[in-house]
Amino acid sequence: MNTATIPITVALVEDDPRIRRSLTTILAQEEDIRCVGAFPSAEEALMELPSLKPKVLLMDVNLPGMTGVDCVRQLSGKVPGTQILMLTVHEDADVIFNSLAAGASGYLLKPPRASELIAAVRDVFTGGAPMTSLIARKVVQSFNHHAPAANEAEGLSPRETEVLDRLAKGFAYKEIAADLGISYSTVQTHIERIYEKLHVHSRSHAVMKYLGIK
Repeated sequence: MNTATIPITVALVEDDPRIRRSLTTILAQEEDIRCVGAFPSAEEALMELPSLKPKVLLMDVNLPGMTGVDCVRQLSGKVPGTQILMLTVHEDADVIFNSLAAGASGYLLKPPRASELIAAVRDVFTGGAPMTSLIARKVVQSFNHHAPAANEAEGLSPRETEVLDRLAKGFAYKEIAADLGISYSTVQTHIERIYEKLHVHSRSHAVMKYLGIK
């Protein structure tokens, strides 16, 4: 089933050539997804991704040279419209949290099943934050230790604050639209303004600023 008229452009960074080929093959089988780049290193990705501007980026955590987390940190300002999914073989809470703090929007264990990968790409593209249930619980537990930081959100309108509050609770864009009785495009406009006012480039950065997480 197509989820968009225009294909979702996806790029990936994975040093293992076997896994890189497998991921590329899975993506190529979907009519609504187009793989625009596959890179073996963070350094190469940093050079090419700003011009490709993929809607979704699959980023391996453990890369030779620069790590995936450091790459995400450098990319967040260069490809502000890109949603990043981290891929790793370990459920390490610190790595997960650092990935989200760097600007990632979701997290998957690798190698992901084909159906799981495609669902995650579509989910993050439409405003979701895909991650395993165990990781989601760990992230929520960490967030629960923090209260919203009012000073960080002083410049937001009441509606923008409502949208951001729902982002912090894990709502996808469509769920926010339904909950607030507004259109999907209006939600996107509010989120763009939230990013601008908070000086961030990703959902996770916005939520962490709102919750006062450094």
